[in-house]
Amino acid sequence: MSKVGKQPISLPSGVEAKVNGNVFECKGPKGSLSVDINEAISVNIADGNIVLERKNEDKLTRAMHGTLRSLINNTVVGVSEGYTKQLEIQGVGYRAQLQGKKLVLNVGFCHTVEIEAPEGITFTCPDQTHIDVAGIDKQAVGQIAAEIRAVRKPEPYKGKGIRYVGEYVRRKAGKSAK
Repeated sequence: MSKVGKQPISLPSGVEAKVNGNVFECKGPKGSLSVDINEAISVNIADGNIVLERKNEDKLTRAMHGTLRSLINNTVVGVSEGYTKQLEIQGVGYRAQLQGKKLVLNVGFCHTVEIEAPEGITFTCPDQTHIDVAGIDKQAVGQIAAEIRAVRKPEPYKGKGIRYVGEYVRRKAGKSAK
């Protein structure tokens, strides 16, 4: 049995879950999400818990057991609490600002970089050097945060660029002057 897959998922109050054929649907205060279910995995909802069981012991089924449990848990947490990724900008003159739903980055290029917020994702800028990416879909929040970071990755000599809050950037010494 999978260590992750056999753990039950508890449904918080205000969250409704149901299985329609091969689709798991979850509704909560933040919105609704759905996950496609593998035919070899059965999803049982009872007493406020979700339990996943395998129908056979194939290699693919064993691999999907824990993966599907994590995906379903992410949807339950997403519709009840939501997800947030925080980024920070370091560098002289580097800044971010919101223009409507667009995030406008000024990170040392001759032009500004505009990133449009996709459906279900919201950007907030508490100040010019911090960006918060929030939404109910964990994968979408992480993907957009990674795309923002990829605009100007932190460089190893001065550490300038966009990074996750708390991310460690390994620094290099650079050239030594004689």
